Amino acid sequence: MEASIICYLGAHKRRNGELRRHLSGISQKVLTQQLRELEEDGIVKRTNYGTVPPKVVYSLTESGYSLRHILVDLSVWGEEKAKEFNAMGSNIVIKNTSDLIMKENENE
Repeated sequence: MEASIICYLGAHKRRNGELRRHLSGISQKVLTQQLRELEEDGIVKRTNYGTVPPKVVYSLTESGYSLRHILVDLSVWGEEKAKEFNAMGSNIVIKNTSDLIMKENENE
C-alpha cells in the first residue's frame, strides 16, 4: 500500500481524506501508520497549516519523487513482461498501471 501512496502523491499535494478515498479498502489507522512511516523515512512531507478546522497536506520529498520514478519504471516493466507472458498463453491481469503512468506524465 505504501507504493500506492507514493504514486498517488506524485501528482499533487493531498489531504488525508483524498488519500483515503483514492486508496479504497485501507483503514484510517493503517493509512495514518503508513504515512508516519513514510514521513520518518524521508519519503513524504507532512505540512500542518495550524488552522481551525485543521488542514494537513502530504507531499513527496525529493527522495519520494526519486523513489516514485523507480516505482513507475518497475510498473511499466511488469506490464511489458505480463504482455509477453500472456502472448505465450498465461493469463496475467494488470491493475491500475494506466492511472500510475498518467500521473507520472502530469509531472513532466
